[in-house]
Amino acid sequence: MTRISVKVDGVTYDDEVEPRTLLVHYLREQLGKTGTLVGCDTSNCGACTVHLDGRSVKSCNVLAVQADGHEVTTIEGLSNPAGGALSPVQEAFGQCHALQCGFCTPGMIMQATDLLRENPDPTEDEVRVGMEGNLCRCTGYHNIVRAVLQAAGTSSVGEQA
Repeated sequence: MTRISVKVDGVTYDDEVEPRTLLVHYLREQLGKTGTLVGCDTSNCGACTVHLDGRSVKSCNVLAVQADGHEVTTIEGLSNPAGGALSPVQEAFGQCHALQCGFCTPGMIMQATDLLRENPDPTEDEVRVGMEGNLCRCTGYHNIVRAVLQAAGTSSVGEQA
């Protein structure tokens, strides 16, 4: 067992983990952050996307010990915990009907938030390229791209994570 200290959604956790524990399993099983989903478990689908020190990573491709001393934001931490307000990207996904079955949604929103932080005014093509590592089983890409573009028009998108 290895001792780690990780700040997740603003709260610091000190835990013992098996060195081979994936970050996604640590978040879900030890911290109860079940909004981060396990899709393919091979980093192909992006359902497990979280932010590690503000940048999107596929948490099924990161060991929990690699997050030691770092800050992780999950989909649960993206909204304003004090007022319960959704982030602009979360709001846009709802308004643009980009949710479909919802399985890919947490990863899509985390990736979109990082994309908009890096490029606050993307073109449609830039959104499509920026979201490439996240798959939607319902093939709802049109509304997902529309939601990202709508969120891009909202101020403070990049300040949420």
